[in-house]
Amino acid sequence: MTPNITHTYLTRTLLPVCTILLFLLNSCREEIVIWPPEIISVGDSVHNDIRGFYLLNEGNMGSNKASLDYYDFRTATYTRDFYAFRNPSVPKELGDVGNDIAIYGSRLYVVVNCSNKIEVLNARNGQRIGQINIPNCRYLCFDGQYAYCTSYAGPVIPSAEHAQLGYVARIDTATLTIDKTCIVGYQPDGIAVMNGFLYVANSGGYMAPDYESTLSVIDLSSFTEVKRIHVAPNLHYVFADLYGNLWVSSRGDNNTLSSSVVCLDPNPQAGSDTILCSFNLPIGDICISGDSLYIIGKAFNMVTFEEETSYAIIDIHEKRLLTTCFITDGSEHQIRQPYGIAVHPLTHDIYLTDVKDYISPGMLHCYSSEGILRWSVRAGDIPAHIAFLHD
Repeated sequence: MTPNITHTYLTRTLLPVCTILLFLLNSCREEIVIWPPEIISVGDSVHNDIRGFYLLNEGNMGSNKASLDYYDFRTATYTRDFYAFRNPSVPKELGDVGNDIAIYGSRLYVVVNCSNKIEVLNARNGQRIGQINIPNCRYLCFDGQYAYCTSYAGPVIPSAEHAQLGYVARIDTATLTIDKTCIVGYQPDGIAVMNGFLYVANSGGYMAPDYESTLSVIDLSSFTEVKRIHVAPNLHYVFADLYGNLWVSSRGDNNTLSSSVVCLDPNPQAGSDTILCSFNLPIGDICISGDSLYIIGKAFNMVTFEEETSYAIIDIHEKRLLTTCFITDGSEHQIRQPYGIAVHPLTHDIYLTDVKDYISPGMLHCYSSEGILRWSVRAGDIPAHIAFLHD
């Protein structure tokens, strides 16, 4: 059979050319954005003092797939891979595991845990301003001219043999430099500021089954640890409420002790502190809005040997459980793995993420304050943390 000369010539000629072009395009990724962002119309436009919110998708550890999405209330549009779109001159993804996000002043701070950095962006347009290098960084809070970030100090090695005390880094927000650190307990996670003190939740997460169970108290004026408060094993989040109390979550010991949230009346000057109440619930994420503490989570109860799910609300002022399921339209059965939660400061709409199987893209669901599903949209891998952008 006579070969097709034209086909053979084109194949031999065009394949090397195409290969070269693809190489050049990939080599130029740091110079241009090859594809446009994906913008989805969802929900209804709303005009108030909240312009929108950023959603940080964690991405699986080791995948380098942390990403940032943005929802604009005024245009009712959801933009995927917003960071890549706004920063065409830097690598597409944020890095390895997005762990926390916050807006302070005009800047957006994104904690990227396994990439050992905080990315600092312009909160208005998402453009990159700079980077702060902190090993195994975890969570942020702010006070005055400073940002405070917890750090596991060492690499990601879940082993008691290699565990080391963590610290809190004090960051000058004007210069984006670390000017001081304060040693705390093992594997510190959540952090909150109240009345001149920092409260740091020590987890001891690398030391299972011998978890940490203390809350470090740091005097901001001297930036030194002044005491530790015993709370519960494997602490995670800590939030200050409007009444001078702290709400601290515990992951439990993954055996006989279940996860819980504890309300604490701290007294930094005294030798003892008062636990006001405690609630045993599956806890994946929590947030405070006004007098309401929202809790979502799914966990296997080692006592009852059943899987339990919570969409709970606790009245902070009265310290009582209002409901274990704030979703009222039955759509909670469509959620596979609740993971992140945030509440709109003005409308009180509830934003809830579902990470599904932790591998495929997750979902973001918007519920009314009455617990009725308004809309849903596909997010990135492991959608988790939300920061609202004020006008």
